[in-house]
Amino acid sequence: MQRYNLVKEVGDGTFGNVWRAVNKQTGEFVAIKKMKKKYYSWEECVNLREVKSLSRMNHPNIVKLKEVIRENDNLYFVFEYMECNLYQLMKDRPKLFAESDIRNWCFQVFQGLSYMHQHGYFHRDLKPENLLVSKNVTKIADLDLAREIDSSPPYTEYVSTRWYRAPEVLLQSYVYTSKVDMWAMGAILAELLSLCPLFPGASEADEIYKVCNVIGSPTQETWLEGLNLASVINYQFPQLPGVHLSSLMPYASVEAINLVERLCSWDPNNRPTAARALQHPFFQSCYYVPPSLRTKTSVGQRGSLEHQQQLSVKRLPATLTNTANNRPFNSYANAKANGPPFGACQTQRNLETAWNNKAMGSYHVRDAKYIPPPGRKSPWNLYEYEQEVGLSSWAIRHCG
Repeated sequence: MQRYNLVKEVGDGTFGNVWRAVNKQTGEFVAIKKMKKKYYSWEECVNLREVKSLSRMNHPNIVKLKEVIRENDNLYFVFEYMECNLYQLMKDRPKLFAESDIRNWCFQVFQGLSYMHQHGYFHRDLKPENLLVSKNVTKIADLDLAREIDSSPPYTEYVSTRWYRAPEVLLQSYVYTSKVDMWAMGAILAELLSLCPLFPGASEADEIYKVCNVIGSPTQETWLEGLNLASVINYQFPQLPGVHLSSLMPYASVEAINLVERLCSWDPNNRPTAARALQHPFFQSCYYVPPSLRTKTSVGQRGSLEHQQQLSVKRLPATLTNTANNRPFNSYANAKANGPPFGACQTQRNLETAWNNKAMGSYHVRDAKYIPPPGRKSPWNLYEYEQEVGLSSWAIRHCG
């Protein structure tokens, strides 16, 4: 630790305190996490989940572990320094974020999650505090609770901060999957869109009630396994119809609301994977090929983006248009009637059509005050996607 000067404490977590520090030799700023527990051997250190998981992952959207130091039985993790986290951005925010900013942050998080899940880990504690931002780059941090996907159950019952905890975990299931991360991302996306937590439960029981109040109580058709889990612990779901998410996020686009709906599905099997979420129409503008790099077939009259958009406008279905202001909208009734919004090609085309007909940057920024949770303290690998959807390797990723 002699190589570093501790400048300021920036976070206090369950497992350790985080300090902003500077390397005396290089002048580089780093984040140093001092673990609260004492460690008396290197074997203990290298077997920590955070060390094992981060040592096996190298991705631009996962925070980099630079060094591990054990000194006087104290353990220190040296990370690359990031300016702030999403919670810090929200808590002092006087107005809603531009949707382009939210899209950019979440697009990068899903890339990191896709890499993490495909390399055999899921996070289990995603929340705004664990998503770090610096110079328009977003990274996943704090992998203390990360779990190997192939590890044998039972898993720990208490994982993730309550407001972002998946219902199968709330119902004390010991067998769950990486889809718990997708639920958390749905709650985080909704919070970014409204500056209000989507499910601010005061206890585990209240958390389930809050979920039912928003998305409606589960049924045998929507989540039979969840009803069985509830029966095992003698819990009875409240019978609530749910609300239209557009009423909670009145300025969010149809695509954003639709993605939240898919991510916050009762049944984990109905939640998209991280790789699948990257293909959602909400992220359509994140894949951009400039005219100078397009192939001849893509710049012709019939293949041009402009021509495709004109055709899309002509195909815009009336059911997705609000005649009052020509703004696309969505509802639970429409979603249920039309089937899964992405997975069914026609419905996905409808969403893409609505997206193409909507002026970019038209997200309304209104005055809003963030509602912080009690006691909270602050402290691009697209190869798989390109193989699936056929994008050329030179396609430029541009979000916002």
